[in-house]
Amino acid sequence: MESLHECWMRLALDEARMAAEQGEIPIGAVVVRNGEMISKAHNMCEIKKSAVAHAEILAIEEASRKLGSWRLSDCTLYVTLEPCPMCTGAIINARVQKLVFAAKDPRAGACGSLINIPSYPMESHPTVEYGVMQNESLDLLRAFFAKMRQQK
Repeated sequence: MESLHECWMRLALDEARMAAEQGEIPIGAVVVRNGEMISKAHNMCEIKKSAVAHAEILAIEEASRKLGSWRLSDCTLYVTLEPCPMCTGAIINARVQKLVFAAKDPRAGACGSLINIPSYPMESHPTVEYGVMQNESLDLLRAFFAKMRQQK
């Protein structure tokens, strides 16, 4: 039987697949509150020509618009790859209650891999879990980068 975390991560993986189809690094994010999806997004840096159009940022912005508040203190954010420092800062600033990510990112992960920003003494500290559908996320990333290398 699939856990609730797996159900929401599956939606984030669907978003990541959409990103890959659009030539974006396949990362997806979903914001959930009280068992209801509030927003979902995928990387759009190339499409929007914006360094800040990461899945997490876009999902947080949409959730804030829908909820009418920048404070997402009763929300969980599901992401297919460990957030970078910029996204981790946004997660903390948005007061996201819980972060669940699939795979660690040893090159840029800011939630325990490269650095651990949530452990810093800040006003807000999201609970962090990882490893949910890790293999599926890593397979998607590996396939994307293998395809990119072949095209060069």
